[in-house]
Amino acid sequence: MSGESRHVRLRGLRFHLRCWGEEPRLASAGAQSLAADGSDKPLLIYCHGWLDTTATFADVGERLGQCFRVVALDQRGYGHSEWAADGYWFQDYVADLDALVDYLSPAAPVHLAGHSMGAQVVSLYAGLRPERVRRLAILDGLFLPDMPPESAPRRFGRWLDQLKAPARGKTYASFEELAQRVQKQHPQLSAERALFVARGWGAADGAGRIHLLADPRHRLDMPTLYRNAESEAIWRQIRAPTLFVDAGGSAFGQTLNAEEKAARRACFRDRQEVSIPGAGHMLHFDAPEATADALLQFF
Repeated sequence: MSGESRHVRLRGLRFHLRCWGEEPRLASAGAQSLAADGSDKPLLIYCHGWLDTTATFADVGERLGQCFRVVALDQRGYGHSEWAADGYWFQDYVADLDALVDYLSPAAPVHLAGHSMGAQVVSLYAGLRPERVRRLAILDGLFLPDMPPESAPRRFGRWLDQLKAPARGKTYASFEELAQRVQKQHPQLSAERALFVARGWGAADGAGRIHLLADPRHRLDMPTLYRNAESEAIWRQIRAPTLFVDAGGSAFGQTLNAEEKAARRACFRDRQEVSIPGAGHMLHFDAPEATADALLQFF
């Protein structure tokens, strides 16, 4: 996979970063972190979605790297970042991003982009730390349905049940076998593109099998409920110009009706929208050229 790999310790975990463009000067412990200056390209940080990794962002990252210093974060428990011993709570993803921005650019605001789950992460961060974000891009995200309080007993109980029978990661005989599974999920991909994704999502386990890089505990139904009103209150604090990049062929955009979608986006006071026709939800590896062009034009 392209991009320079780096590791950094944040909030007690070892995180993997994939970088394109002029190499970020990652700080050592106790040293001053990277601050943007006139001689450097602007810094753009990318957060991937659920069960994804930074590796599948490679084609977009290479294009953006021509104009930016791109740092893509393998979120906790994903890719080559360390797994969290106490499980995964959404607020931790936002706190990890907060720590990374402080580490890379303590004085200057940064550009942010996020896909799906990562879009929720960067959007909340942009509202909680509005002075730290220059521009914000949302890639086919912010579609999570509101969860009514009545669903709490069932969801909480299911989580307790799942903890008693921990999920086990599935393995595959080869990357080609994993690529066949990828093609079932994303039939529009060619065999070559599916293999590219498989090599990003999996790794050899040393025993002749390929295992997925995501911690299986990400599949747990966490007991917390998504309350959209809380997100909207945070989104209204965003100052950064925001671009919504919608995937024209994505089913996720249909989870909300037009009124709900418009209400969410109305929270972003300075916004633009663009749609990539025919692209599936994973538009960064389904339609990387069009995705990169939209981001380059905006940023």
